[in-house]
Amino acid sequence: MVDVRPLSIDGVVEITVPRHGDERGFFSEVYNRSALAEAGIDLTFVQDNHSRSKAVGVLRGLHYQEPPFAQDKLVRVSRGRIFDVAVDIRKDSPQFGQWVAVEISAEAWNQVLVPKGFAHGFVTLEPDTEVLYKVTAPYSASHDRSIRFDDPEIGIAWPIDKSELQLSEKDANAPLLNDVTTEFVFE
Repeated sequence: MVDVRPLSIDGVVEITVPRHGDERGFFSEVYNRSALAEAGIDLTFVQDNHSRSKAVGVLRGLHYQEPPFAQDKLVRVSRGRIFDVAVDIRKDSPQFGQWVAVEISAEAWNQVLVPKGFAHGFVTLEPDTEVLYKVTAPYSASHDRSIRFDDPEIGIAWPIDKSELQLSEKDANAPLLNDVTTEFVFE
């Protein structure tokens, strides 16, 4: 049975699926479209992504894609642990610019659903962390956008000191939320 737990911003949910183990190891259905649809999550995923980060403190984000290539993301960790963040970037949302975070790990076997209209990012908390995520639209370089991970107006409380973070040039130079225009509208 899929366990779906709403987080503090409407639309972002933590999902935990059963893991059946014995002395040989374990088996888990990490994604079952019918089970998620029964739980109220009826999405069609079109692409799977997999990242590996060698060190603690690798920060990826805050990323999103503009319509018509906006993506819902179902994020899980197969090895290691991350601090996963979603930021509401929907115009007219009562929670615009607010963030919610959840720790996702291979040990807890949890996942997070980050819907369209949210910027997403994470920082690794263990070496050799592997993150897998399903998306509902393919990657489009011309629709790919970023927001600064340390935007003071958002105020994310990352669990690792800024001086210890490893960032891509793109993420280090991303604009602030107030300097971007998004097409996402709160409904």
